[in-house]
Amino acid sequence: MDDARADPYARAMNGPAASSSPATYRYRRYQALGNDYIVVGEEMTQLLTDPAKIQRLCDRHIGLGSDGILLPAPAPAGFAAAVRILNPDGSEAEKSGNGVRIFAKHCFDHGGLPPDAPIRIHTLGGPVSARLVTREKTQSILCTAMGRASFRCEDLPMATTGEWIQKPLSCGDRSFLATCVSMGNPHAVILTEALDEQEVRTFGPLLERHAMFPRSTNVQFVRVVDRGTVEAMIWERGAGWTLSSGSSACAVVAACVRNGRTDAAVQVRMPGGTLQVTIAPDWEVEQVGPAQELLSGEISAELLASLGG
Repeated sequence: MDDARADPYARAMNGPAASSSPATYRYRRYQALGNDYIVVGEEMTQLLTDPAKIQRLCDRHIGLGSDGILLPAPAPAGFAAAVRILNPDGSEAEKSGNGVRIFAKHCFDHGGLPPDAPIRIHTLGGPVSARLVTREKTQSILCTAMGRASFRCEDLPMATTGEWIQKPLSCGDRSFLATCVSMGNPHAVILTEALDEQEVRTFGPLLERHAMFPRSTNVQFVRVVDRGTVEAMIWERGAGWTLSSGSSACAVVAACVRNGRTDAAVQVRMPGGTLQVTIAPDWEVEQVGPAQELLSGEISAELLASLGG
């Protein structure tokens, strides 16, 4: 018997709640390299149409606390699952590498999908394929095919055409050379000789909302250690300073390869941990990294009342 049918809790996480009360919402919380997400059920779709309610749930003081919410959606033909990625500011992201790994682990562990075969997941930023590499005592290791990196400004999008490879972006009283990459979501990668967290926190939000990016952008400051290793600090669109980002790691390696700074297989070291990223000759990108389940629970009646739900 599969896990979803055997476990009523799992069934509630992957479809309408079996409870007679429509205001009973369960969730699971996961983390991947310090990037944490709440996975909810499809029954929360209507509630989460309001950005203010997303913000409240993600708030670490007066909500559940997370870097975002993963909301299952009906899977189109040809997909095993679909997920919407909701940022803590209430906006919606096209894609998230850490988020997709977490969602894939959730599907394998609680969604009734067989862990011995890859699954194809629909995201707003394009299809992602995930497979379980190994299930360890403390976490799962998953490999995700993240799609093809693009350097076309139209794909990010940017308010220009062509490519933006090591071109300046003026920001306040500074100018940064950036290589801009789409992974189904936008990224501005800045190669630097030294990483400075305060610099990232100061200029990250300004670059995120730079006029060149009509839909804003993720920002990465990167130091190349050697041909197979880089270090990165990340300002994530819609979330701010973050310990790690899977799609950012992919964009970082794509930018480094494009600029001849690294080989195609690279370890990306971030404050939250390390991802292994590989770039194929056709710019298809694959990453390998962990995901860990932290807790499960039910949203209280008092919090729901605060949300108006």
